[in-house]
Amino acid sequence: MNGIEMSDGQERWRFTGLQAQQANRQFEHLAAQLQATLNMIPAFAWYASSSGVLTFVNKRTADYLGLPNDHPLRFGIATGAAWDSHIPLLHPDDHDETRRVWSTCLSTGAAGEVSFRVRDAQGGYRWFLSCAEPLRSGDGTLGLGWVGVNLDIEELKRAEFYLAEGQRLTHTGSWVWNVVDRSAAHLSEEWYRIYGFDPDEGPPSWERRLERVHPEDRVKWKETIERAILDKADYDVDFRIIVPGGKIKWIHTVGHPVLTPSSVLVQFLGCSTDITERKQAEQKLKAQEMELRQMLDLTPQYLGVLGADGSPIYANRASLDYLGISLEEWRQRGGIGDEVHPDDVERVRTELERALSTGSAVEIEERVRRGDGSFRWILSRCSPVRDENGQLTRLYLASVDIHDRKIAEEKLKQENAALREEIDKASMFEEIVGTSPALKAVLSRISKVAPTDSTVLITGETGTGKELVARAIHRRSVRSSRPFVSVNCAAIPRDLMASELFGHERGAFTGAIQRRLGRFELADGGTIFLDEVGELLPDTQAALLRVLQEREFERVGGSQHIHVNVRIIAATNRALEEAVANGTFRSDLFYRLNVFPIEVPPLRKRKEDILMLVEYFGHRYATRAGKHLESIDKRTLERLHSYEWPGNIRELQNVIERSVILSSDGVFSVDESWLSGRTLMRVHREEPLAASNVEAEPKSEREIIEAALAASKGRVSGPLGAAARLGVPPSTLDHRIKALRINKIKFKFR
Repeated sequence: MNGIEMSDGQERWRFTGLQAQQANRQFEHLAAQLQATLNMIPAFAWYASSSGVLTFVNKRTADYLGLPNDHPLRFGIATGAAWDSHIPLLHPDDHDETRRVWSTCLSTGAAGEVSFRVRDAQGGYRWFLSCAEPLRSGDGTLGLGWVGVNLDIEELKRAEFYLAEGQRLTHTGSWVWNVVDRSAAHLSEEWYRIYGFDPDEGPPSWERRLERVHPEDRVKWKETIERAILDKADYDVDFRIIVPGGKIKWIHTVGHPVLTPSSVLVQFLGCSTDITERKQAEQKLKAQEMELRQMLDLTPQYLGVLGADGSPIYANRASLDYLGISLEEWRQRGGIGDEVHPDDVERVRTELERALSTGSAVEIEERVRRGDGSFRWILSRCSPVRDENGQLTRLYLASVDIHDRKIAEEKLKQENAALREEIDKASMFEEIVGTSPALKAVLSRISKVAPTDSTVLITGETGTGKELVARAIHRRSVRSSRPFVSVNCAAIPRDLMASELFGHERGAFTGAIQRRLGRFELADGGTIFLDEVGELLPDTQAALLRVLQEREFERVGGSQHIHVNVRIIAATNRALEEAVANGTFRSDLFYRLNVFPIEVPPLRKRKEDILMLVEYFGHRYATRAGKHLESIDKRTLERLHSYEWPGNIRELQNVIERSVILSSDGVFSVDESWLSGRTLMRVHREEPLAASNVEAEPKSEREIIEAALAASKGRVSGPLGAAARLGVPPSTLDHRIKALRINKIKFKFR
């Protein structure tokens, strides 16, 4: 049997499970794609899990480390070893700093970089700059781990070492040459060594000096000299020379004009510096920058760099392809352009300004226009970078496309809304299940009175679901976000009812050791439901009347007036008109409560709903018991429809729960003995405490109660008790027996 009810939680769980499977497949595909990409790039690259465990190194890195061809790190297979187990690969002097930086990355989830020396397969060490970047999933969490690139900075470190030790990174030679004939007037020994001339042969001519200049740089060199002569100005030029043996050197030359008192240019003096190592280091850095840029261009994320003022500096190829513009065009935009959806611009600008001003990382969900004009949802993480003085220098942007996730979320919301609407239509106001005309009339009255603040009196037999009606009114009222407080007036000792409803002060009575708030105070701003309101004592009825009239009350033992804003919904299975007539219920309170009456029909008057109720409760109890009901026994359905249901829906619910517990073959069935023999003993609610036979003489309330006690041998409660025969709660019958001073003991021996 398939239940027509399905909870929001179950539907959400099913959809979320599907999302999880898709996410896992997407992650596996992304990991394979990332491995292939990293193996292609000409850089030392790797990635690690979100906990920092090194999971993969690309081929270039593995070959440098001398890893076997079948080593797990070559295939992206986590070894399970902690991240710091790989520390021995580093130079001992670099362990502490590396551990500190990497620990900071793991704890903050922010990008980081550190320099260290790594041992190669032959046991030698080279300097690397390691840059680690977090890979975030669609929801922004660090679910995909870390990706990193190690840049070879050995040459740069050597240059820094030379400078630190006071050694000369370059060699400088001084010179003087005459302008008239371009002959050399003075050449230092260092100049001879730089250019590769023999000082014993004397100063070389202009032509020989020019021959040393690299052919590709001669024009630039000559034009620089001629312009300096013409302008009688300083000159500064970088060029290459070819020394004997074919070696190429980079030279940086600075010249200064020498003028006579009459401003005639006669000589230039200056110096030439061998900057070969510096140029090589610059070229190495450029090559590494190109490698890094190539890696970033191949990264599936959208990456960008902003300056400290928010100006665009760099965007990788994926970002530019998405926007459909060049890097130069992006830089010219100068900030947030029209690529951000107009509804998101202000929020994005505010978040970026916060990141720039506070230096803290922020995450922004935004809609960004593609080159084709369409907008997609993007999740961007903005990570500020500071220099050694703490000054903000850059803002790194790492973005991922979350459009499918946002669409899925919106679809889920729509599906949930549709599901709730379907449940409302099928079950008619949540758990008020049924489509019979009698029930539809009740639901129509609920819909009309719910938006108002009117007091409602719900009447009906016990077990018909009066509290469900009260809750439905509350949920559809303007007070739905405020408390719904239910009070069963028949279940609370009468002496404690006033304290329960209105609270009490400390010392108000024996046992009142502290102040207690009553149900009316707890329901302030919301709704209070007074079930079995007909059981209230006269003094409590008077206090309730005051609340209805004045919206105020006093705690038991107190004198302070407490004002409340509470909507009152009352319910009873008694005929309050009769109680008013015999003086047991205040007439003024009755009229205050009976502003908008709603009578809930008994189950025997809405038998069209029995099948739907069986499906609804059967699905609920089968789910709880881990069972599945496939069908309903035909004879059982006939029994359920022919039975009068003196206990109404509550009795039906109990019968269904018992059947589900006992069922073992997936078939819902009810034993005939569970229902037989009760219908004929039923005295219906519309005839309580009145004549059960319209043709007989009218009987008094005392006579009806005594007849029921005689039939039940003096028993009040229980399935065969007088209360069940009369269709009233046992507490109500006890109250009437005491009020009429009926001796129920005498009926036990008849």
